[in-house]
Amino acid sequence: MNGDDKRHESNARVRAGKTEIAMSQSELDARQRMSDFDIELKLLLEAIYLKYQHDFRHYAMSSLRRRLAQALDEFGLGTLSQLQDRILRDGDQFSRLFQYLTVQVSDMFRDPAYFLALREHVLPRLRTYPSIKVWVAGCSTGEELWSLKILFDEEGLTERTLFYATDINPDALARAEAGIYALDRIQGFTQNYLAAGGTRSLSDYYHAAYSGARFAGSLKGRVVFADHSLSTDEVFLEAHLVSCRNVLIYFDRGLQDRALGLFENALVRRGFLGLGSKETLRFSRHYDAFDEFRPGERIYQKR
Repeated sequence: MNGDDKRHESNARVRAGKTEIAMSQSELDARQRMSDFDIELKLLLEAIYLKYQHDFRHYAMSSLRRRLAQALDEFGLGTLSQLQDRILRDGDQFSRLFQYLTVQVSDMFRDPAYFLALREHVLPRLRTYPSIKVWVAGCSTGEELWSLKILFDEEGLTERTLFYATDINPDALARAEAGIYALDRIQGFTQNYLAAGGTRSLSDYYHAAYSGARFAGSLKGRVVFADHSLSTDEVFLEAHLVSCRNVLIYFDRGLQDRALGLFENALVRRGFLGLGSKETLRFSRHYDAFDEFRPGERIYQKR
């Protein structure tokens, strides 16, 4: 290797070393920004709890990070500290942010196998009770509630069943009570309904209204809508079935255990608990209080 080659090799090594140092510094800066974001996130959640008494401090951080990053873009702000300052001084701005903090994603008869298992295995047992109470916890915009109402109606249990639909989001509760959904969702709802063992036509349960499909009507009786927080509130009823699906996945382990404790205390002996397809009682403090009634569909029975 001649002198020029050695110099070129030496310069290349220096450039590579500088690049490596620059990349390392970039990674360190990214980690520092993430750390600052998490600090501001914890402060924001604490401020929300102190100001508005809504407790998101034990929600899953990964989900909150994504949703609050979206909120910053929507609000046109650079930091969560700026967002905190805004929502503390303007309740309307907090109401706007609240929609990002609560997940409102659902479908009618979502995971049809769950509703089919209720129809074929749970409702025959509930039929033995003279009266039945069902708690739909975290009801969101009502798709799960109306699915259960249709199911109980088809099994002849409507007149002896009282439904409680709860959520922390007042806007979601209002939409649930209205029971109006976009027409372009009806095809998916219908497919789920049939796969869940529906015995009629789904169109029997809705009519076109307000550029959408309205499901309430005759189904609306014997339903109580209420504000209830799984983070801070206590048990308020004795239930034969608690259906809380795709809610616990947004909680940390401690809050999951709190919610499951509420469900255990609410359920009568041999009552049923239904969870989402990605949720489980295993590894929770309350696992030993239940039998795995239909484990594939995440349905448990209290011992």
